Formats: sequence, structure tokens, C-alpha cells
Amino acid sequence: MNIVLYQPEIPQNTGNIARTCALTETNLHLIKPLGFSLDEKHLKRAGLDYWDLVNLSVYDSFEQFIEKNPAAKLYLLTTKATKFYHQINYDQNAFLMFGKETAGIPEAIHAAYPENRFRIPMRNHEKARSLNLSNAVNIVLYEALRQYNFQDLI
Repeated sequence: MNIVLYQPEIPQNTGNIARTCALTETNLHLIKPLGFSLDEKHLKRAGLDYWDLVNLSVYDSFEQFIEKNPAAKLYLLTTKATKFYHQINYDQNAFLMFGKETAGIPEAIHAAYPENRFRIPMRNHEKARSLNLSNAVNIVLYEALRQYNFQDLI
């Protein structure tokens, strides 16, 4: 599995996600610009001493990500989708893409992958727009891993 973070802004979220990736043998892809330095102490602290277990790739742009991963089967999380995350049959080498905390994934990227958009069910309220990024990643990643009986995990 692969987690793709499009322009993440909060180092603690990315650190938490990196820790999950380390423990599930999931690749982590970060698309710049990042809202923090990869050397930032909050990022390192949230990821604890798991960073050496993370298969991390960093890209300068979405275009570079696609260029380096031309066969990537992308699945996009968005509050605007009609399908729920548990209704998706994930490819075993899925690239689960999550947008930046304040703006999500740009509409142009959504338009390129209309069939692979999904959402997490939650209440509809103008002040409560979305879950925390690291929580959302965990919910969706574990569903995708469950579909393959948590293969290679104990």
C-alpha cells in the first residue's frame, strides 16, 4: 500500500502518518510544498524513532509524482464524494491520496480521477468540515489492509 500526502501542512499529522506507515509497511509519498521542514522537531517527535522504517519519497510537484509513479492506481479522499471508503475495492498496491489540511486536493486532480473518489461518513455541519488528517489516513488505510487480510502483518 501507499499513502500520498498532497502538500501536508502540519508536521505532527505527517509524523503520526509516518509512524503508521512504518508499522504497516506502507510507502509514504509527500508532494511539495510542505508546510514544514523534514528536519522539524515536531515531525520527528510524532514519528518517534520509526523514521528509519519508513519508505519515504518526496516530490516537487504532483506532475513529478505521476512521472515517477506512472502506473499508480490513485484513490482520492474528499468530503465531496458520494462513495464511502468501505465501498471501494482497493488495488493491493493502491495509492491512497489525501489533501492538505486546509484545502484538500485541488479540483483539477479530482477531475482526472472521478471514479476513484471516496469519503468517510460524518455529520454535515458548516463548522465541522473534516476529520484530522492522520485519523482519516488510519481509517482508510486499515480498511484497505483489511481487504487483504492484513497480509504480512502480525
